[in-house]
Amino acid sequence: MKAIYKIKYVMPALLAAVVIALTATACMDGEWDDPQNDNVFGDYTIQERNVITIESLKSKYADYISTSYTYAEITEDIQIKGVVVGNDIGGNIYNEVSIDDGTGAILICIAQGGLFGYLPVGQEILVDLKGLCIGGYGQQAEIGMPYTNARGNTYVSRMSRTLWNQHFKLVGEPDPTAVEAEEFNTSKVSNKDYLTSHSGKLMTLKGVSFTAADGTTRYATDAEKDAANCVNRAITGFKTSNLVVRTSTYADFAALPLPTGKVNITGIFTRYNNIWQILIREESDVVAAE
Repeated sequence: MKAIYKIKYVMPALLAAVVIALTATACMDGEWDDPQNDNVFGDYTIQERNVITIESLKSKYADYISTSYTYAEITEDIQIKGVVVGNDIGGNIYNEVSIDDGTGAILICIAQGGLFGYLPVGQEILVDLKGLCIGGYGQQAEIGMPYTNARGNTYVSRMSRTLWNQHFKLVGEPDPTAVEAEEFNTSKVSNKDYLTSHSGKLMTLKGVSFTAADGTTRYATDAEKDAANCVNRAITGFKTSNLVVRTSTYADFAALPLPTGKVNITGIFTRYNNIWQILIREESDVVAAE
């Protein structure tokens, strides 16, 4: 009886081992030859070709970027390649990432949350532009798809995550140490060429103070928000018609008090027409000035 008892339980174990071995072999034959098959972010089959600079792209479509409620579909087989310098990690940048290739920066609009998970700062990406649209929102250059608001105005806004997945490829591993913020040139705060060339870039405004900083006033409150659920804060020494720090009430740091004293403010410097709007990526972007 002992021998029979052992056979009854050894046989299923042996069969299970055989099944596992066969399954593993199937995995090796079917998928292990190309591990990128498991990559759910982007299209790894995109090959680099016809890459132009972001500066060239913005120049090429300057008329569409600078004119309200206009856009162009990109029909040429062209690409851009850049490094992510800003994303939604702190909740202040919504459904967008900023990429920079050294010649300029541009915002890419994507209808997806948690972009920082696969598009962290320092991640290089290749973007296949054919079939996407380019335009400007308040003259801020953006890539995405057309959207028509309640007033009947159409402009470039968020593309679906499915469409985005078909148009980009991750290049290498993210290297956040390679990303350095450029110092904002305060002497050019009203310079139109500077607005055009530097909008969308990661920059730092050094040795300034928040006008409203009193130890209790917060970055953004519901009582002060505008129609876009954001609050603009003035910087001492600058007109609000030239430059503001813009914070969403949904930002992780929205309820924190504005830092007092002299600070260095790093963020994505977007534009709304002729106004610089600094979008802080996360709380650590604001530090005491030395």
